[in-house]
Amino acid sequence: MSILGRKIEQGILGDCLDSAQAEFVVVYGRRRVGKTYLVREYFNNEFAFFATGINEVNMKEQLDYFNDSLIEYGFEEKKAPGSWREAFNRLKELLMCPDIKRDPITGKRVVFLDELPWMDTAKSGFKTALEHFWNSWGASQKDLLLIVCGSATSWIIQNVLGDHGGLYNRITRQIHLYPFSLRECEEFLQSKGFSLSRRDITDCYMVFGGIPYYLNLLNRRYSMVQNIDALLFQENGQLYYEYDRLFSSLYRNPKKHMEIIKALAKKSKGMTRTELIRDTKIADGGLLSKTIDELEQCGFIRIYKNYMKKEKEQYYQLIDPFVLFYQNFRVKKEYSSWTKYYGTPGYYSWRGNAFEILCLNHLPQIKAALGISGVETMEYSWRSSSAKKGAQIDLLIDRMDNVINVCEMKYSTEPFEIDAAYEEDLLHKLDVFQRETKNKKTLHLTLVSASGLERNKHSNIVINVITGDELFG
Repeated sequence: MSILGRKIEQGILGDCLDSAQAEFVVVYGRRRVGKTYLVREYFNNEFAFFATGINEVNMKEQLDYFNDSLIEYGFEEKKAPGSWREAFNRLKELLMCPDIKRDPITGKRVVFLDELPWMDTAKSGFKTALEHFWNSWGASQKDLLLIVCGSATSWIIQNVLGDHGGLYNRITRQIHLYPFSLRECEEFLQSKGFSLSRRDITDCYMVFGGIPYYLNLLNRRYSMVQNIDALLFQENGQLYYEYDRLFSSLYRNPKKHMEIIKALAKKSKGMTRTELIRDTKIADGGLLSKTIDELEQCGFIRIYKNYMKKEKEQYYQLIDPFVLFYQNFRVKKEYSSWTKYYGTPGYYSWRGNAFEILCLNHLPQIKAALGISGVETMEYSWRSSSAKKGAQIDLLIDRMDNVINVCEMKYSTEPFEIDAAYEEDLLHKLDVFQRETKNKKTLHLTLVSASGLERNKHSNIVINVITGDELFG
């Protein structure tokens, strides 16, 4: 077993093996995040049965592939089943064989069904057959561990985790697999023989977003700039067409999802629902809500509240680094090479926004650096509604211990220096925030800076400084 990180997830799988009851585990998450790899590596590919759904094939072909797996694991009938009900009956028969493969320590029969959403083709009866298999037999088998997996996160949530029919309250464990953190990216790249500075790893995260599959494509003989060019800007690059493949694999009708992503990519600080409707021309209603929910479930966007505002004034912000990068530099097709763009004023503008997104994806590390991991908090953004001179705070950490961390996020290669103009701007933000919100809590101005803070006569306004190294915590 060679799994980097994922300690919590490995613990869950270990608990399932040790359990004295039948276990039904759901593993889900964004495409390329390593779901299949985690399960295969943890169990060393030693399953009582394994099958995977195939994208864009009909029910008959799905059953043919499922039958191939049945035969591979010892089922003698060669003719493919005519329905999913028959397929699961055969699986039950196979699992009851006395010589079926079991975990060598616990004796569990481990069944892994990968890419479950692809098996559920239109009018196939797949979900009903799965429900019947589990409820009529599987749930009573104390030595059975069923693991289902899928990249189509919205399908998993709606049809399995959120099901109100036959699978309601049947799932015993769930694993939502997220992209690597900066620390996990560092460990992964070191295991591949890379010798990169933390600045390079930070730049890498701001493009590839901690997705293990993308990181695995990097060439250690290239600089990070050369790797980005080779993978994303050259037509034979392995990620040149990844954007379209990403959405088509997750959603059966991705047009609306991609329209929302396109609109959000233009507004780095996020948009309200009203603004989204205006820019995308998608009508307000259930379809818009469903599409937004599906994007959030897959981790592409975050939904956050404007401090002291009503729920209807929520904001939606694109927070997937890879999608943000692709929208800025590949969809527009204005740049033929990352090498030519690197170091230009436009590059530094993108980098500032990308670093803010990185920080939002590392809130646990920020809280740990502040020493408040155990303190209950809520995270907000805030926009002034009345100040003549606009004021905005991208991250507020509202703490139960009567403090609010007002966070500024800056990426520079040298310690960040606060000058008189910026100090005045910060004081203005704090003043307007307190006046408009009538907030009584103590405000701690917090700087998250990749290279720390240059101390001078203007820097005393900052209470807490979180460095780039601390984001690797």
